[in-house]
Amino acid sequence: MNRRRVVRVPASSANLGPGYDVLAAALDLPLELEVEETGAFSVACDVPGVSLDRSNLCVRAFERLHPADGVSFTIRSEIPPAAGLGSSAAAIVAGLCAADHMYELDAPLFELAAELEGHPDNVAAALLGGFVICGSGAPVRLDPPAGLEAVLAIPGFEVSTAAAREAMPDAVPLADAVSNVASSSLLAVGLARGDLSLIQRGLADALHQPHRRPLYERSMELVEAAPGLGALGATISGAGPTVLFWSHWEQTGALIERLRSEAPDCEVRRVTFAPGGADVNEL
Repeated sequence: MNRRRVVRVPASSANLGPGYDVLAAALDLPLELEVEETGAFSVACDVPGVSLDRSNLCVRAFERLHPADGVSFTIRSEIPPAAGLGSSAAAIVAGLCAADHMYELDAPLFELAAELEGHPDNVAAALLGGFVICGSGAPVRLDPPAGLEAVLAIPGFEVSTAAAREAMPDAVPLADAVSNVASSSLLAVGLARGDLSLIQRGLADALHQPHRRPLYERSMELVEAAPGLGALGATISGAGPTVLFWSHWEQTGALIERLRSEAPDCEVRRVTFAPGGADVNEL
């Protein structure tokens, strides 16, 4: 009997304002990878422009653990590419999980995913779900606080991760570094306690978003407008340009209405912070 697996992996938002390369959250926008031993290699995907050969990220990750000869890959994704929502991390985690589960390898998935992706934050959130804190050693996971929701504003342009990295200076002022330590500490404590007032105080960033502003001026305008629109605050998602609005569930409906009025140039989506990470089903 041919082995067959379906893997679902959430999108992710990295940095979360002050937590540059450290904090991330899983979002309930899934990538689904179906892998089956059919006797012939093939790749199908519903996302335009995705590679349909062995350079495909899902396939590359799969082959990090097992050859893909004779295996068919079918990819369905709700994660917009090049929008700062962890599409690459989700693909890598999906490919690794599929191979690991199909061939019972018990591989070190987080370490392999971080190596392939280049950074641990997105892959940790995609793999574990919830909120993650990445430092030395294994990532620390936190459950999403009750009542906290997310709204995404996705502009109609893309920002490459390479360009966002190049925009970062080699050194930053000490005052900016101290400010971010304070904000990220407040944010982590707020998430752990489920205290939305601490979360609101912990969203400010002086380390990366100001330096990248020329790449996504419109996104930064929305970040700055967030409190006036009824959100707790907003952060640039990963390398951008997507803006992640943080909201109490009772305010989310009104926030969406205001966003659609104030930002008709953006796709607006209501999403939940996903408590679960990568999930594999055997068919």
